[in-house]
Amino acid sequence: MTPAQTQLTETARRIAGPRAVTTDPADIEPWLTDWRGRFHGAAPAILSPDTTQATAEIVRAARDLGVALVPQGGNTSMVGGATPPGDGSALILSTRRLRAIRNIDADARQAVAEAGAILADVHAAASDAGMRFPLTLGARGSATIGGLVSTNAGGTQVLRFGTMRRLVTGVEAVLPDGSVHDGLSPLKKDNRGYDLTQLLIGAEGTLGIVTAAALSLVPAIATRAVAWAGVGSPSDALALLRRMQAATDTVESFEILPGSTLALAVAHVPGARAPLAGAHAWHVLIEMAGSDATARLDAMLETLLGDAMSDGLVADAAIAASEAQADAFWRLRDSLSAAERAGGPASQHDISVPVDAMPRFMIEAAAAIEAAFPGTHASGFGHLGDGNIHFHVRAPAGMSAERWYGDHAARATRMVHDLVVAMGGSISAEHGIGQMKVDELTRTASPARLAALRAIKTAFDPHGLFNPGKLVTLAPDRAST
Repeated sequence: MTPAQTQLTETARRIAGPRAVTTDPADIEPWLTDWRGRFHGAAPAILSPDTTQATAEIVRAARDLGVALVPQGGNTSMVGGATPPGDGSALILSTRRLRAIRNIDADARQAVAEAGAILADVHAAASDAGMRFPLTLGARGSATIGGLVSTNAGGTQVLRFGTMRRLVTGVEAVLPDGSVHDGLSPLKKDNRGYDLTQLLIGAEGTLGIVTAAALSLVPAIATRAVAWAGVGSPSDALALLRRMQAATDTVESFEILPGSTLALAVAHVPGARAPLAGAHAWHVLIEMAGSDATARLDAMLETLLGDAMSDGLVADAAIAASEAQADAFWRLRDSLSAAERAGGPASQHDISVPVDAMPRFMIEAAAAIEAAFPGTHASGFGHLGDGNIHFHVRAPAGMSAERWYGDHAARATRMVHDLVVAMGGSISAEHGIGQMKVDELTRTASPARLAALRAIKTAFDPHGLFNPGKLVTLAPDRAST
């Protein structure tokens, strides 16, 4: 630990008490590796303030001492966005003690939750008030609100409700100079210049440390219908989605996955079985939901799927007969990332293309990658209605992780991203850039975008002390200052 880091830890202990400082390597170790196990960093201490004011005082001291900080919540980043540098030059600033759900206002349809609040706990608190926060994902039991805001998380309900950028109405955050941006006031109109809340959403902790967020709520689900269907192609799946959206506004989720990915999930989840008999090249998971308890969504879904089967868009389908069966369908979907990870070394890509181009991309990109890298298996699954594809390239059977990541993965990733850019897409749909995609963002983004990102970073954090090495680097002429 450097003298400046030692001084900062002593200052943090004085400001926020002994629980705010962790220096035992055994206690720090679990927080040094990203969720995928791709990035491993080093940090001599974790600072864990439990109030916004304490966070601001610690940040102010870090600025004065020149100590870099890596904000971290649930450490569920898919791109190494919360992993500290490997040289021990930064301390982790954990928001996990900022856990309070400050307010649930059913009439105003708003909740205010601190950065360390677990998504599942926010779901439970909203439910107790007869409301819900309509964003969910597989890591809801560990993902925190601050991390979800900072990465502009998406999830499986974006089709109807949008990403965090649409669901967050205000943010409280500590800026790199130690000042506090209090943007939690629920204003419908505010034209005082740049929207700092929107700027902080998706900034990955590089511009400020989110300490609390105001979240939009919607009425609790009174009825839902969930189905699993087998289709012949992604084009058929998109045609089915368009037909359903034309018939009802209750479609919340429409997930697509290939049969090979389903097989991995069934093998990975204990006691799981495929929802449909027989083999199908592609599968879709559909959920319709509404707040009107009298609505017969199951009957509507049965009619829509029956008509689609008559027209050849659907080969087979099963409508969940109970909440337990619906949850079992979703358990398979939520396990896909973990199942793919357990399937062997692979390059994972969180990408998006225009929705109408998604079916073609899923087929053509997989074929192109497999031709260029013999023995690999390329496949995509994801949120069909918003164009977000989790596109994985699995190493040839028997190839070690060291050889795959050392000799092939980077080239495969560049090819995938080139295909995405050629279709007018984005190399990051909902996981962020983190440290995994910094070089690829620099390579693929337009000069105008890069210049704007660097200018914003320099203005907020001129010394590069907030989450160094993530999202965007300082402009070359400022990197050494």
